[in-house]
Amino acid sequence: MTRTPSLVLAVALVLAGMSTAHAAGNVDCKLHFNLSGWSAFYKTAKGNGTITCDDGSSLPVSISAKGGGVTFGKSTIENGTGEFSGVANIRETLGTYAAAEAHAGAVKSSKAQVMTKGEVSLALAGTGKGWDLGVAFGNFVISPR
Repeated sequence: MTRTPSLVLAVALVLAGMSTAHAAGNVDCKLHFNLSGWSAFYKTAKGNGTITCDDGSSLPVSISAKGGGVTFGKSTIENGTGEFSGVANIRETLGTYAAAEAHAGAVKSSKAQVMTKGEVSLALAGTGKGWDLGVAFGNFVISPR
């Protein structure tokens, strides 16, 4: 697994700032997902997952991500995780998030991504297979399956 110092620093700073956003919601929700895609300047990925919340609610979801930037590669993330902040109920997790991503890897790849949708924030983490290098910006859409 290859990690860049800027990737680790960016994720740490965003996660530190998310504690304030968490105070706005009262439900802890997590996303467990699989995602695969490719990029050559334009990045696209699709997958599925399940959102579960500590109030007992659960929702199967489809995920799509699209964007552009300076990025090249192909990758698959299996058993990725995400944490939502600022959520009052599970339905608030659905929608389009603005995303910024940093990644680097070969064979085994690390990814960290933080995104927002109004008051709701989502921090994703996962390791996968493939090769990739770059920075991508775009959107991340979560919809009910």
